[in-house]
Amino acid sequence: MILAGEPQAGSAEQPWLVFLHGFSGDRREWQQVGEGFDAWPRLYLDLPGHGDSAHIAVNDFPAVSALLNTTLVSYNILKYWLVGYSLGGRIALYHACQRPNGLQGLIVEGAHPGLGDEQQRASRRASDTRWAARFRHEPLEAVFADWYQQPVFAHLTDEQRQLLIALRSRNNGATLAAMLQATSLAAQPDLRPALAACAAPFYFIYGERDDKFRRIASELAAICHEIPYAGHNAHRENPRVVAERMTQILRLPIKDTL
Repeated sequence: MILAGEPQAGSAEQPWLVFLHGFSGDRREWQQVGEGFDAWPRLYLDLPGHGDSAHIAVNDFPAVSALLNTTLVSYNILKYWLVGYSLGGRIALYHACQRPNGLQGLIVEGAHPGLGDEQQRASRRASDTRWAARFRHEPLEAVFADWYQQPVFAHLTDEQRQLLIALRSRNNGATLAAMLQATSLAAQPDLRPALAACAAPFYFIYGERDDKFRRIASELAAICHEIPYAGHNAHRENPRVVAERMTQILRLPIKDTL
């Protein structure tokens, strides 16, 4: 079972909001946004290798999805939305494609649906193997200093970058490395066809400064929301507008979003 923070009570008539953080984050990552949804019961999870679930190891996406199922059952969560960022979003997408009972919809931010060919997979596998080796053997401050130089984070200011380096360096390098390889984009199937056939409402959020995921958004069978004044981590950089977009989404009747 994946460990979680204390469940937040809401109306018994509303489905749960289950929040999944990104790589090297933890269950606190979504709480600023989630606080605005006190009418909905909420659960914030620590993914395997992270936070209080750092001791939990998985081998692949099916194992993560199975753990998610076990966790939902343990909290008697029968109807729920998944809200996921980056790695958490990819896990949400994979889980939705298994067509689980009770899933009411997806709100995913900056998450890749999967690579389309083996050459891309091989390149990503090699890259993630190199990063994993660094996470295992080097000081996390040094690794994250380079991690946040990747093109997807080019919009960050020096102050934002330093804050993230300090925050993420509290992790365990070995467990991060294991999760990085277990859930590498190289190991994830291309989920586009399955998502197009998925009955659950699917909403995709991206920051206006995140060119990569704006392009990806255009490839998805999803209703997309661009977040102003934000890059790859929109719910951290502009939480107010992300919360506003989520409010709009969650007030839509399910029958109108299919």
